[in-house]
Amino acid sequence: MTDAAHDLARQLGRQAEAACRHYLSAGRRQGHYWQVGDVRNTPGRSMFVRLRDSAKGPAGKWTDAATGEHGDLLDVIRESRGLSIFADVVAEAETFLRLPKSRREPEGVDRRAAPTSANPVISAQRLFAAAKPIPGTIVETYLRNRGITALHETGSLRFHPRCYYRPDAHGSTQLLPAMIASVTDLTGRIMGIHRTWLTPDGSDKATIATPRRAMGHLLEHAVRFGEADDVLAAGEGIETILSVRTALPNLPMAAALSAAHLAVIAYPPGLRRLYIVRDNDPAGDRARDSVASRAASVGIEAIVLSPALGDFNEDLRAFGVYALQAELRGLLAHEDVSRFMVLSP
Repeated sequence: MTDAAHDLARQLGRQAEAACRHYLSAGRRQGHYWQVGDVRNTPGRSMFVRLRDSAKGPAGKWTDAATGEHGDLLDVIRESRGLSIFADVVAEAETFLRLPKSRREPEGVDRRAAPTSANPVISAQRLFAAAKPIPGTIVETYLRNRGITALHETGSLRFHPRCYYRPDAHGSTQLLPAMIASVTDLTGRIMGIHRTWLTPDGSDKATIATPRRAMGHLLEHAVRFGEADDVLAAGEGIETILSVRTALPNLPMAAALSAAHLAVIAYPPGLRRLYIVRDNDPAGDRARDSVASRAASVGIEAIVLSPALGDFNEDLRAFGVYALQAELRGLLAHEDVSRFMVLSP
């Protein structure tokens, strides 16, 4: 960031709450933070903007707990207003701060190097198109190392050998292998993507600060496996959902990527039963209650699937697929056992 841009970000930080009320109007103040769904002003609670300087950092800095993304109030202006040229971000910030208009961009700012496209959906679609199917790649290795063997109907997952990763606004860009997941609406249109950066051999996630990040419009959408009709299982993480699908290979499933997004996932037309695949933590408790209440309000039967450990991937790796099948069999509606589960011998 140039000195001029850094100074502009500092001035915005001095008016952090006013800036949040203006650009993130879907959120609200919670103590010393402004809480909202994401940097594009989506309703929710996963993003936190610091409203006061503290030992943790200056006012105006934000972090999205669901995606690992972070930045300052210039990023908020860019994303909430859909601006792709940095000069336009500067002009909007100066208007908000009631400063004299700059006649040029801050020195050293390259328009071509300005932050991501004004349309994050298009950026997500391009990245997914640039990746390749997972069979024979380290994505398949990564998933199998986590005990996941149900890799049918995984067209929503792809492999990119050199996916950009930047730890923060000041860090150096790296090119790392990654699992790319398409986040789609109910019609199958890609609305965003989720990246999981991996070690070169696929043995685990990459040893970086935030190995998982999402981009695009996630609200109501999900990473989907199988085509839902009248029954669907929905949960948070990709690995969690695929673990359950290893035990229930015929059940259509959707990964919403976070507890906050699970609570507002869109239901397919004709859905009559929803299995809530919860994580065993406070966020999972809140998502479970919210989803169950919302499903009941529209006449959808909600059945909760709870893991013995932290999540179902932990259960799968600790106990094995046959034990997981036995665990889930007792939780399913009777008619769904033969319909969705391949029974072990």
